[in-house]
Amino acid sequence: MRPRGDPAAAPHVSIILPVHNAERWLHECLRSVLQQDFAGPMELSVFNDASKDQSLRILEEWKAKLEGSGIPVVIGGHESPYPRGVGYSKNQAIAQSSGSYLCFLDSDDVMMPQRVRLQLDAATRHPTSIIGCQVRREPPDSTERYTRWINQLAPEQLLTQVFTSHGPTVVMPTWFCSRAWFSHVGPFDEGGQGVPEDLLLFYNHLRKGGGVVRVDQSLVLYRYHPDAATHSVLETTIWTHRVRFLEERVLPRWAAFTIWNAGRQGRRLYRNLSAGARRKVVAFCDVDENKIRKGFYCYEDSEEAPKPRVPILHFRAARPPFVICVKLDLTRGEFEANLRSLHLQEGRDFLHFS
Repeated sequence: MRPRGDPAAAPHVSIILPVHNAERWLHECLRSVLQQDFAGPMELSVFNDASKDQSLRILEEWKAKLEGSGIPVVIGGHESPYPRGVGYSKNQAIAQSSGSYLCFLDSDDVMMPQRVRLQLDAATRHPTSIIGCQVRREPPDSTERYTRWINQLAPEQLLTQVFTSHGPTVVMPTWFCSRAWFSHVGPFDEGGQGVPEDLLLFYNHLRKGGGVVRVDQSLVLYRYHPDAATHSVLETTIWTHRVRFLEERVLPRWAAFTIWNAGRQGRRLYRNLSAGARRKVVAFCDVDENKIRKGFYCYEDSEEAPKPRVPILHFRAARPPFVICVKLDLTRGEFEANLRSLHLQEGRDFLHFS
């Protein structure tokens, strides 16, 4: 590999950076690009999505610093009154870049110096995978359960837990992949604010047979703040995409299944299933004696006659496979112990939805 500063070397890695009103974090973000210990060809491709603050000035300032260190910088953007959204900005940053590999970075996050080097190594070994990594959350106590989930999923769970409310099993600010694979899967949805473009691309990646790999080192400082674009996506929007993906990817393989949780979340899932998928639900199961004693759940809003009445069983009396609508880490280990006692295989006998 030719040295980074060789002007004849085509950029091997393109860091993809969408920017919108990011002046609070840009200095720290761009400094982390400069501090990468990867010695090969690398470029930074930035798309400025109608920023109205000092983001563009900061980008121009850092362009000189980065290029002085042998990292070419491409800055695109537009100045229309309204931003076009993160999906559009990522697509534009990719289109104007030229690296064989894409390293995604959010403008409010920070990369550890070894990030590009370690993820490139993983990507060359897994050419049809999205490569993620562990993260350090800032502030540290902002999303403890979510951060634990990101960092502690077992390798096989990176594929079995793709239906949960947490979203992609490797989070977007840690994504790294080959340009060839992204071109096969992408582009990002450009619907703008309120569209979960990362989740939609992740689902399409899985549809195309892509893998998911995590580098088990904390390579990204993943910032949590109220202005993050993710907060603009409604929970109901994400829920709808998740239910449809569950019906597409899993339920056709199961002739019948049980929903684990006869409470609010389990009933919500049941009501939101298509009519054909609802007919596959043979029971709810729970540990709540009051729910079990009632004996059934009646879907009163159904247009069917008679209205469906689904049995409610103790979990030991129910039969797999299960779609689990119990939030993990919230039962002081009781749910996890109950699940382990059944000696089931995740992905085949059960999957997590909540």
